[in-house]
Amino acid sequence: MRFGIAILPEYRWRDAARRWRQAEELGFDHAWTYDHLTWSGLQDSPWYGTTPTLTAAALVTSTIKLGTFVTSPNFRHPLALTRDILAIDDISDGRFLCGIGAGGSLDATIQGGPELTPRQRQDRYEEFVKLLDTLLTTDGVDFKGEYFETRNGRTLPGCIQQPRVPFILAGNGPRSLRFAAEHGDGWMTTGVDKTNLDTWFASLADLSKRLDDLLEGRHLDRYLSMDNAQYALAGPAAFEEIAGRAAALGFTDLITHWPRAEGVYAGSEDVLQQIATEVIPRLR
Repeated sequence: MRFGIAILPEYRWRDAARRWRQAEELGFDHAWTYDHLTWSGLQDSPWYGTTPTLTAAALVTSTIKLGTFVTSPNFRHPLALTRDILAIDDISDGRFLCGIGAGGSLDATIQGGPELTPRQRQDRYEEFVKLLDTLLTTDGVDFKGEYFETRNGRTLPGCIQQPRVPFILAGNGPRSLRFAAEHGDGWMTTGVDKTNLDTWFASLADLSKRLDDLLEGRHLDRYLSMDNAQYALAGPAAFEEIAGRAAALGFTDLITHWPRAEGVYAGSEDVLQQIATEVIPRLR
């Protein structure tokens, strides 16, 4: 099992840099940041751009993988995003993971424009991923879809990782699960019923079973955002319980959040260090 940590893009770089360095020093396999214009509950908090943050993180680390948690078509065009992906993949020397989802509701309307139905948002997401895949593997792309268009989209020089960076596709619904099984290099979920740990894990068991049926024996890495029913870094026992139950369901990668001083994901960096140095090595 592999372990990751998400660092929200809310700190000035002079404060953020040591968190990214420490994530690598503590032995995490991957580190992520949110790709939103704003996030529920933190609309009044500082918030910085995702791609500059990951670029800076690549320059202060050397081995840890770096990812978007997750990018979406809410405010990105596949061709413009392709250029950012090529740059981060190159600067990190092939350490970039591209988490992609349909997008949160706040980002969906913050720039104006028509509100899409859930079905339309899924349609747009699938078109976005397919075009992004084409752009990252083909130079000179002409495409006209329902939501996006490119005219001789040039995407040289291509990714360091071949044939392209890995796509970790998020989703919980039937269509998004099927799409992840067919087009993803990994699947990411937050679970569904977050009332308590038992209901959350029941929803995760259902999702995992449905994905198994779609894969028909094929392997797909499975990424779990593990702080949705209970903050995993509340203590070593909480972390070990969540990790153990997730492993039993076949999850290969678990992602927790860097402790914040207050509010969501409030916790202690001392506990983070204890879990990273004592608990995680036992679970690997």
